[in-house]
Amino acid sequence: MASEITYAEVKFKNASPAAVVKVPPETKMCEHHPQKYPPWLPWLISLLLLLVCIGLAIALCVVPFSHSRDQPTALQQKFREWRCSSTMAQSKEQGWTCCPKDWKLFQGSCYYLSTDALSWVESGQNCTGMGSHLVVINSKAEQEFLSSLAKGVFTEAYESKYYIGLSTQENGQWQWVDQTPYKKADTFWKPGEPNLLFFEKCAAIHVKGSTDSSTYCNWNNILCFTSCYRICELTAKLI
Repeated sequence: MASEITYAEVKFKNASPAAVVKVPPETKMCEHHPQKYPPWLPWLISLLLLLVCIGLAIALCVVPFSHSRDQPTALQQKFREWRCSSTMAQSKEQGWTCCPKDWKLFQGSCYYLSTDALSWVESGQNCTGMGSHLVVINSKAEQEFLSSLAKGVFTEAYESKYYIGLSTQENGQWQWVDQTPYKKADTFWKPGEPNLLFFEKCAAIHVKGSTDSSTYCNWNNILCFTSCYRICELTAKLI
């Protein structure tokens, strides 16, 4: 009789399943590479800071000094060369009265006679651009000085006109450009002038050359758009 094979299933109570080892995923560490600078960069930065400091120091010293001068701003900008003559103040200390180059000094004022011709408005603008104004004549001495100065520019046969800072308003009243009151007794009009006031509203000195021996009453009123020479005036600089 053939023997039978019996199979039995055996379980062990204390047996534990095979341990599962968990392997953490591979991680990559971030590598920090220090940034490298050229060795001369700190020196360059230091040099730039030093230059900035020097520039600020110069600006702080020079600007107040320049403003402390008594020279008017317009003159500082427009004139680089001056001509000075010695004067004696009341304190008997030597001083200097100065005018820009090519300007003529007379009794505390500087005068410029132009070599080009413009209208009256353009002449005034030109004088203003030089820190001055069209001349305002306040005395006989000033009128004689300017007339002689103008006559000396031209030849015997030549004549011309120089605008001055006098014009008439809509109401027919004459007015100086610096608002000096107009006094008829202190004017130097030619005989018969001014005339045609409704049309000729600007004043000029009319000269006829160096040999003209006529009176210094030589003002003439003319059309304001006429091209004429001009006389500019500014206060002389005292130093």
